[in-house]
Amino acid sequence: MPYLPAGFPDGAWLPDVVVELGEQFAAHGFELSLVGGPVRDLFLGRTSPDLDFTTDATPDEIIATVHGWADAHWDIGRDFGTIGIRRGDDTIEVTTYRAEAYDLTSRKPQVHFGRDLGDDLVRRDFTVNAMALRLPSLELVDPHGGVRDLVAKRLRTPATAEESFSDDPLRMMRAARFASQLGLEVTDDVREAMTAMSARLEIVSAERVREELVKLICGQYPRRGVDLLVETGLADVVLPEIPALRLTDDEHRRHKDVYQHSLQVLEQAADLETDAEGPVPGPDFVLRFAALMHDVGKPKTRRFESGGGVSFRHHDVVGAKLTRKRMQALRFDKESIRAVSRLVELHMRFYGYGEAGWTDSAVRRYVTDAGDQLERLHRLTRSDVTTRNRRKAARLDHAYDDLEERIAVLAEQEELAKIRPHLDGEQIMAVLDVPPGPTVGKAYRFLLDHRMEHGPIPEDDAVELLRSWWSEQAT
Repeated sequence: MPYLPAGFPDGAWLPDVVVELGEQFAAHGFELSLVGGPVRDLFLGRTSPDLDFTTDATPDEIIATVHGWADAHWDIGRDFGTIGIRRGDDTIEVTTYRAEAYDLTSRKPQVHFGRDLGDDLVRRDFTVNAMALRLPSLELVDPHGGVRDLVAKRLRTPATAEESFSDDPLRMMRAARFASQLGLEVTDDVREAMTAMSARLEIVSAERVREELVKLICGQYPRRGVDLLVETGLADVVLPEIPALRLTDDEHRRHKDVYQHSLQVLEQAADLETDAEGPVPGPDFVLRFAALMHDVGKPKTRRFESGGGVSFRHHDVVGAKLTRKRMQALRFDKESIRAVSRLVELHMRFYGYGEAGWTDSAVRRYVTDAGDQLERLHRLTRSDVTTRNRRKAARLDHAYDDLEERIAVLAEQEELAKIRPHLDGEQIMAVLDVPPGPTVGKAYRFLLDHRMEHGPIPEDDAVELLRSWWSEQAT
């Protein structure tokens, strides 16, 4: 049965495997402690999905200790002292006491194994993660006041902040991530070190930075995390497009700068996420990141008009290109890049609907262009309304309600998500008696445009329409 360590809040429990593994190591004469995030989460009244352990045993000794007890093990992290273990449904990692440090030019940490739990804890990133539970006794080891800091919602480093961030510059990103996930405030010395050492983040691989960024954006308080990145200069390294927004007034002067507007859109988009059964289960990185990046094209497209106003024509298209380039630099997968950049490109498409109204053709194109991002586009567009003018906000909200209703009606009538030309390629070649080639492509696009403009028509009418178009091409 699960264990509830003494002194922890209700809801904090440990699976059987934790104590069983401690007993296994003790029987072989080795120390073992649950460490880091899982211990922190116990104080937050929740169970961590990850089980991380530290020990004085070397990787070879770890393997020998769990031999016959574990169902499987793997040593892909052996160079860093980590051995993966599976027992039943539990997957855990055991790491030899260690210390890591970067030199000034390397992207890879230098690893040194140790034999003392205290030395291991002092090298960890923050005090709230520098706590351990000795096993199997469940004795709490908290030499740096992690519990006090967690209660005070304070983020400190066990060693000096400069030493900690020099050992691993990615920890500066983690500070912003914990501000987002846990609502923690960094101490003055941590903030000062992050600001002074922000350029050191450049030596960390894009993949590691990306993973921290995703966790930050998906946190409970993403605005806090982004703000900390910008205020310390880390965003100049990771997302330079975001601090650039602080220099750009929006065209309606509703905000001090577009930066604050973008943070508000990010928060509002997160509020519109659904539960697991809905179309956009939260936290949804694609929606949130598109909300943050949706206006990054404005600095490059800002123009001062003769009447004293400011315009940002085509900032949606420019922003999509900048977003795609930034996500490629951070080594995001192609699907995420496609989805986020598409949302950024389409986020202005709705505007004008309320005043001018849209034809059925325009509604079809809106749905078709959004494709599988339609539900996210609905939420991004609604989130982009941050005006303090209640009448205008209500008008835009009602207009989008109307658009969604029209989409629903057309979708029921025409299967909007599956819009295709009246005839497929094989039918086109048969009607025109032509082989595969450019002509078929032109005919396909003509029929698709007609479908968008006029809706579905019977197949016989489509054949006559195609023949008429073809005769015009020959003249």
